[in-house]
Amino acid sequence: MTTLQQPPAAASRSGARPKVVARTGLYAVLAANVVAVAVCFVQAGFASNALIVLGRLTGLYGALLMAFQLLLVARLPWFDRRIGMDRLTSWHRWTGFSVLWLLVAHGVFIAFGYAQSSKMGPVNQVIDLAETTEGVLRAIVALGIIIVIGVVSARYARRRLAYETWHFIHLYTYVAVVLAFTHQVAAGTTFASSEVATAYWYALWGGALTAVFLGRLVLPLWRNWRHQLRVTAVVHESDQVVSIYMSGRDLDRMPARAGQFFLWRFLTRDRWWQANPFSLSAAPDGKQLRLTAKAAGAGSAALRHVKVGTRVFAEGPYGAFTAMHRTRPESVLIAGGVGVTPIRALLEEIQGHAVVIYRVGTRQDAVLYEELQQLAFDKGAELHLVSGPVVPDLLAPRELTRMVPDIADRDVFLCGPPPMMNAVLGNLRELNVPKSQIHFERFSLAG
Repeated sequence: MTTLQQPPAAASRSGARPKVVARTGLYAVLAANVVAVAVCFVQAGFASNALIVLGRLTGLYGALLMAFQLLLVARLPWFDRRIGMDRLTSWHRWTGFSVLWLLVAHGVFIAFGYAQSSKMGPVNQVIDLAETTEGVLRAIVALGIIIVIGVVSARYARRRLAYETWHFIHLYTYVAVVLAFTHQVAAGTTFASSEVATAYWYALWGGALTAVFLGRLVLPLWRNWRHQLRVTAVVHESDQVVSIYMSGRDLDRMPARAGQFFLWRFLTRDRWWQANPFSLSAAPDGKQLRLTAKAAGAGSAALRHVKVGTRVFAEGPYGAFTAMHRTRPESVLIAGGVGVTPIRALLEEIQGHAVVIYRVGTRQDAVLYEELQQLAFDKGAELHLVSGPVVPDLLAPRELTRMVPDIADRDVFLCGPPPMMNAVLGNLRELNVPKSQIHFERFSLAG
């Protein structure tokens, strides 16, 4: 353990928290559109059949949530820096299941509603609508695609699919979006009832699709064209850990911060199609970027063989795991295993007194430990290396209090393997550390 004198505390932050502002903004956007859809629905008039009324309403709100779902994964920098890709992706996932059930309900209510009016069976009614009504067949195909995507996105199936396979299937969501929208235009009555309603619906979907186009395509292409990243050095930190250094043009204008990550593609013949999320392991200095990765899978293991001079396509920076969200002048940085990489970068940037706790199985597993020691010395921070087996819990409430007596009065930044993070989050709750002072991201959701 390295213990050094505490420097003067930085001033505490004041004003609305960035995460709260962004989250409130998203909720406000969704609520405003829920009201707008209801107004348009009422103004268009009701059908005589209650099932058809329910069918139209569930279809409208299913379509609205589908547009909102696109906004959640558009990777717009303003939202991503304040909320984090992991939480946006999680919200996207649960919104997706809501879309699935609303659209299934839409199909069922419409089928039974029209069958009740025509005295046909529900199945025959669906076949008749597909043959005689423009846009219905497209809606059936769209619903089928959404059901397939919902099935492969369930946890049981998702864990058994390679990310690339799941991602490829998930891309068909955009086909479903186009088919569903053209169905609404062709067969919908709510937004054909007035020019204002039609303009609103086109603006809603145009805004959602534009956000995806800009955030997922235009911005990454622009940044990579501007910065022209290339590998400048490959350093083997240990038998299983490697650091990749990259440089490029105008890196002082890249809006990256310590704690953030990129989706990295190394443009070689056998790796250009693989995108892997790795955090920056050093604070951006305007001259170079660095990632440090452990050989935990085929993608990360292959980094050991990347050649100097290789072109790099980097999507990002992403993530809200930054000093932007500090609420207290002093901090605790808790890292587990290779989760030390964003923690090491944060220590380099963060102001005020910091206590760093680095949890590893053995001292030999302590990646970048010498750098951490030097940084702790330079920053006037305390560094605790905690090594040993998983049981007993060496980061239990009693142990955390021993290392950081005033932990409830500090911001806590946490990064490590999911089991360790879950255990530490439970311990922090036991210590009554306010939720607003605990900062973490589950990077596995990013890619």
